[in-house]
Order: sequence, then structure tokens, then C-alpha cells
Amino acid sequence: MPGALSFLWNATRGHQLRPWRSEYVKWRIETYSGMKAESMTTRDILRFTWKEKRALLRFLLWTGKLHGSGDR
Repeated sequence: MPGALSFLWNATRGHQLRPWRSEYVKWRIETYSGMKAESMTTRDILRFTWKEKRALLRFLLWTGKLHGSGDR
């Protein structure tokens, strides 16, 4: 799990306390969902996060495994 937390920290650089303001997060959501990043609101991002929570959790677990495998 430290690898997943490290990814989240880096992905929201400068916006750790308000990740919905991160341009990187908006861009990733746009790439995944097709929603336009420039018109996303906080509500859109939170709704997307809630709707896709299982896929997002799988992704974070995957990033944790990738990060962990490099440490061995």
C-alpha cells in the first residue's frame, strides 16, 4: 500500500489536500471517461470517483505492486 500512497501523493502534487483541483487528475479522468477536463467540477470528479471506486482501487493496488517489485 505504500506504493499506492506514493502514487497518489505524486499524482496530486501541489493539491494533496484538494486532489480534485489537480490538472493531472482531471486529465487522467478525461482520458479514462471522455469527460472534458476543462469543464469538470468538483461534483463531477467526486461522482466519477464514487462510480469507479472499484476500478480505482484495483489501479492503486496495481501501482503498489509495481512500486513494491522495484524495491526487491
